[in-house]
Parts: sequence; structure tokens; C-alpha cells
Amino acid sequence: MTVTRRGLLAAGTAAAALTAAPAAADAAHGTGGGRRLRTGFERLAAGGYALLDGERVGVVTNPTGITRDVRHIVDVMHADDRVDLVAVFGPEHGFRGTAQAGGSEGRHDDPATGLPVYDTYLKSGQPLADVFTASGVDTVVFDIQDVGARFYTYIWTLYDCMEAARLAGKRFVVLDRPNPVTGRRAQGPVLHEEFATFVGRKPIAQAHGMTVAELALLFNEEFLSTPVPLDTVLMSGWRRSDFHDASGLPWVPPSPNMPTPDTALVYSGTCLFEGTNLSEGRGTTRPFELLGAEGIDRRWAEEANRLDLPGVRFREAYFAPTFSKFQGKTVGGVQLHVHDRAAFDPVRTGVGLLVTAKRVWSGFAWRPDHWIDKLTGSTLVRTAIDAGAGTDEVVGAWQDELTAFRRVRARYLRYR
Repeated sequence: MTVTRRGLLAAGTAAAALTAAPAAADAAHGTGGGRRLRTGFERLAAGGYALLDGERVGVVTNPTGITRDVRHIVDVMHADDRVDLVAVFGPEHGFRGTAQAGGSEGRHDDPATGLPVYDTYLKSGQPLADVFTASGVDTVVFDIQDVGARFYTYIWTLYDCMEAARLAGKRFVVLDRPNPVTGRRAQGPVLHEEFATFVGRKPIAQAHGMTVAELALLFNEEFLSTPVPLDTVLMSGWRRSDFHDASGLPWVPPSPNMPTPDTALVYSGTCLFEGTNLSEGRGTTRPFELLGAEGIDRRWAEEANRLDLPGVRFREAYFAPTFSKFQGKTVGGVQLHVHDRAAFDPVRTGVGLLVTAKRVWSGFAWRPDHWIDKLTGSTLVRTAIDAGAGTDEVVGAWQDELTAFRRVRARYLRYR
């Protein structure tokens, strides 16, 4: 991994009170244990939007950009005279979330607010900078719920928008939200830059264990050629060990195939099956928890359970996807049942399932385009499994680069 650090700078003077370590505010708010989580948007609004005073504002968001009472922040800000909201920028799946995977809503005017909505999906660099320029905004605000996996594209929308804002001479503000699968640790292989795509632009771990504001700080100082003027509005009342249900926040699916926090819990491991000829459960009610293919039977669950992976058990399962791989066909496979989420390691589990699927099913194959290499960030996982390596051997092979990433990551963590 080649990560360079230009030194940690302040995240911006105007937001000093909002970017300060939020631990001291924990006791003043209450969810269990006397704490109440307040998102970055909640803290921004509580401060009278002072951070945006006098600015023409555009917001990069999707259906997850909501308040505790499930109002969308765009609707809230549009109705507030203290904010000059002039544009919305929609990522993959769109601002209001009407598009499936690999789609967006295109340029349109939002029926609810009349605001112009610009499409950011698959735009980066100068073309995206031109969108920001055309919109007339002074400040770009980002508020999207992440799920903690390198290949979930919203964090690369964040990166691309930061770079484009820098090119367009705009200021950038990130409103933080919880990592729903905790921020305890980084896990998995680190991307090698020659495998960079929209499912992984830069060398971070497969399960990064960071919030979007922490990632923005890392992106700004490690990866952008020149830092963008950046403010981060941190949460108060969030701890790194918190899962989503500790937040007290409603869950809005960040994308159509991320229906529950349980999906997010397994996603950073089982999404690897997108790189194979097995179904990753798209087209079912439990995507990424159900995996399978025609010709697989109970032997896969039995073999996977023999690995004794921490925090999870596997059940023989049969299902018929309504779309995507094996549409309308009944396939056999496994369902993951996480019984100890604190012990559960999604990336090790994903590797273990790949190893055992190849072992018990003669039909196992990687996607011909070697998409697995884009998801894992190198050829390491694919070639090791093809060579007959077991789970421990595959996981052990990335530990040095993971240790190096963890050292870099530690500089940008803002919560205890």
C-alpha cells in the first residue's frame, strides 16, 4: 500500500465548535446510558445553520438524509429562511431513490421543492466540477448514510465531490452520521491502486471502520492532490462500539438492496459473491444474507459451519430470486445467521464462504471480468483461493497492508 500523509490540518475554523471532539456533549443528550445521538445535521440545525450563513448551498444526498422524525433534510432546509438552498446533487440510485443499482435519476427539478437536481453518478473530476459551477453554489454539503464497506459507492461519491469542489473553487461541508456496523476496527484487504474503480478509488480497507466525516478528513489529507476547504460537522453521543440500533435513528435503505441494518452487517463480506457466478441474494427479501446457485445443496452449510467462524452460523437454504442472477429459478445455498455481532468478522466470513463454496460445488466460477479483484482490491484473494488456500491463509496474506492502513486511519478518528 502506498499511502502518504501531508500532515493533519484543522478541518476549518468556521466549524470549530461543531468539529470539536463530541464526547463532552454525550452526557447532555440521552439514548441508553444517558446519551442521545445527534447527527451532524441535527447539530448544524441546532446552531441556526451559522456554518452556512451567507452561502449559496447545494446538498449531495439521497433518501437517507433524514431527520429523526423522518423529514428529509432538503425539505427542512428549503423551508427555512436561514439557509439559501439552491441545488441538490443526486448519487447512484438518485436523490429520492427511484433508480436501481447502476442507475440514477438524471437532471430534473424536484417536484416537492422545485429545486434543480443534478446527477453526479459516474461523474468525477472536471465534468463534475462543471456541474457544481453551473449550479451556482458556493458550498457543497454532503449528507448520506454509509454502511462501512469500501465498495459501497457513496464514499467514492464523497471523494469525487470533494475533488470536484476543489477544482471548482467551492467549499465542502460533511454532515456526519453513524457507521451502522460500528467504527471499532478496520478489516480486510487494502485496495491496490492499479485496481481502482468506482467501487474503490483509493487504498483503504475493505471494511474501513470509519464515519463519512472521518473518511473525508482522511481523503482530504492523504489522497486529494490539494486539500479542499473542508468543514466536518461531527455527531455527539456516538461511540465507536455502537451498532445502528443504539443510535435511535430510523433506518432508511441507502440503496434498494440494503433493506435493513442486518444487511449492512454482512455486506462487507458477502458482497464478494458479486464477483462469482453464485447469487448474492439480490431479488430476495434477504440480499447478501442468502447466497446460492443451482446445484448447491446442504453440503455447503455443513462445510461452512465446520470453519467455526466467530459469531455466525449457516443454514441450508433454498430461494428463487425475482431478478438478477437465477431470476425465477430455485437455487440452493446458505443463509447467514449472525448470533454474536460483536464477535462477527464479515470479511473473514466472506472469504470462508468463497473457500467452502469452491470446495463443495464443482460449478463454482469467478465472473469472467475478474470483478472479484475490483471488490477485494487486488488479485490476492482470487489467486490464493484458486491455489487451494484456506481461510486463515487468505486472511493472513493481507495483514501487513491492513496494519499499515490502520496506522494512517488512526490519525483521523474523531470518536471514542
